[in-house]
Amino acid sequence: MKSITSILAILALAATINAAEGDAKKPEAGKKKAPPSPEQMMKTLDKDANGSISKEEFLASPGAKKDAAKAEERFGKMDKNKDGSLSKEEITPKPKKDAK
Repeated sequence: MKSITSILAILALAATINAAEGDAKKPEAGKKKAPPSPEQMMKTLDKDANGSISKEEFLASPGAKKDAAKAEERFGKMDKNKDGSLSKEEITPKPKKDAK
């Protein structure tokens, strides 16, 4: 009986530690995830692997499906040369200038 109680206590402790580790890995509520890198965006969205993301590919993404109007607007702003597709350069964020 004593060994069963000891085993149950060890299992309960292990479950508690495991749950605490799992909580530590989760992003905190209210914190935004880091945006994907340009390389990751290309890999994910460029379905035909031609080196650019077409408007159709962009609008087919899960994020764009949540708010199609907002996605259309965002695509228009990102498509700097207005060729109807996004190059890696167009999706790469520009470094922010220091405010002095």
